[in-house]
Amino acid sequence: MKTPQISIVAPLYNESETFPLLVQRINALMDASPLSIEVVLIDDGSRDDTALKIRQVALMDERYHGVFLSRNHGHQLALTAGISAARGTEALFVIDGDLQDPPELLPEFYKLLKEGNDVVYAVRKKRKEGFVKRMGYYWFYRILRSISYVDIPLDSGDFALISRRVVDVLNKMPEESRYLRGMRSWIGFKQIGYEYERDARAAGESKYSFKQLFRLAYNGIFNFSEFPIKFMSRVGMAAIVISLIYFATVVLKKLFFAHVIEGFAALLFVIILFSGVQLLALGIIGEYVLRIFFQSKNRPLFIIKEEIVNREYI
Repeated sequence: MKTPQISIVAPLYNESETFPLLVQRINALMDASPLSIEVVLIDDGSRDDTALKIRQVALMDERYHGVFLSRNHGHQLALTAGISAARGTEALFVIDGDLQDPPELLPEFYKLLKEGNDVVYAVRKKRKEGFVKRMGYYWFYRILRSISYVDIPLDSGDFALISRRVVDVLNKMPEESRYLRGMRSWIGFKQIGYEYERDARAAGESKYSFKQLFRLAYNGIFNFSEFPIKFMSRVGMAAIVISLIYFATVVLKKLFFAHVIEGFAALLFVIILFSGVQLLALGIIGEYVLRIFFQSKNRPLFIIKEEIVNREYI
């Protein structure tokens, strides 16, 4: 196979049910496209037969590039592994293996790329998840947008077509706690959104638990916002002001009314309030320290167990 112009990158974790349809739709796209396309499928330590299916399709069709990680590293690191392995000379098309991101949009994205944009990102105008998740996503993106020092587009995930020069910059960013859509926005260059209606999963259930979603949200907030630490400074100042007002009230009542505020409940309230503020401050500082700690270890972001490129094992 000649060097591909476009790499389609899809991380997979226990996606055995959706895999046949994914390959079917991508094959139809490649067969109809005049572009030279490769497909990079990353197995993120799946516990079903997803790895076996990736191996089979990669050995049968030289357009497929299989990347097998040593264990489950998580979606963002699996996607990072795929981006680093992709060979597309023009751009990378990042999709999810559950087919919520329709690969058929590649021609539309490519047109916008050829108009001079370096990143064409998808904007979800409608989602088909449950109400709680939809509300959570909705408010998270708006809160992050309001507190971030980077202009992160609303309702935009990892689904995007990214030019090779942006990919090269991404590959030079060794951040351990990755939030790729924020990193993509931070890089800059000319970026444009494309609205689409996000489909429901083709089969199976979401592999993102609420715990993993919160972790991703934390990475977005703590990696791309100064608000948490500044918020604690403001809370600290407010606590000092409240303490001084309370102290002044006690002194005035003692001097002018010969009465000192009494009561165990008031004292207990003050102790609990300021103890809570201190613990919250330590927790926020700990989030930053934890990220510094993991980054300072300088471990590889992911470990590739094996690859299949052009029907050959590496």
